[in-house]
Amino acid sequence: MIKYKLMRAVIRFCYTFMLGRITVTGKENIPTDDTIYIVITNHNSIADSSLLMLGFPPRRWRFFASRKWGERPFFGHMMNIVGAIYVTEGEADRQALKEAINAIKSGYSFGLAPEGHRSKTGSMMKGMDGAAYLASRTNALLLPIGITNTDNLWANLAKLKITNVGIKIGKPFALPDIGRRVRARDLPQLTEFIMAHIAAELPESYRGIYADSPALKALLANEDVWKALQTVEDMPLERVAVLG
Repeated sequence: MIKYKLMRAVIRFCYTFMLGRITVTGKENIPTDDTIYIVITNHNSIADSSLLMLGFPPRRWRFFASRKWGERPFFGHMMNIVGAIYVTEGEADRQALKEAINAIKSGYSFGLAPEGHRSKTGSMMKGMDGAAYLASRTNALLLPIGITNTDNLWANLAKLKITNVGIKIGKPFALPDIGRRVRARDLPQLTEFIMAHIAAELPESYRGIYADSPALKALLANEDVWKALQTVEDMPLERVAVLG
């Protein structure tokens, strides 16, 4: 925990140097007891994973990260300290999923971006099935996060312009009870359910392909989100989602 607090201080210094100002809303939605939960977020910048550390109170974390960052001397050391589980982008990594499940069941908070890699447009992309799979196997709650303006962080720094980054924390939710053990063919629909909750924490301009999602429309209207999803495609488990 001491290393974690030191890393938070380093990250805060870096963001100050990069002229980043961070506003966090919804902290009251973070579980304060021993509830296990998975943080799910949109992903527009390499800065996103470190931002989550500043937005949350100190606690034990694990998260997926691209293996390429673990191989870099400085970033790799930082990510090892904060609990990265490395995966190769574009590949299904069963060992990484197993390690993540064990960490969640052991009481670690877990973070991942279901989109799997950074958006180049700032808008949400199609989510992969990693978050749905982990939640279905651990019964962990899901805590949706909407991060805004990190897509402008580096361009603004080049202009010595302040970047006002927003972190909006939504209310935790559970996967719907489908009456049986979740199977691979259920995961795409459950992923749509999850992505709608992330989109709800973002401005409309960031919602991308989920802007017109029936699940999002139902969520914003306080209607039954699960009923709004009509069909389940018979699809295999998709790639693991990462932050980085």
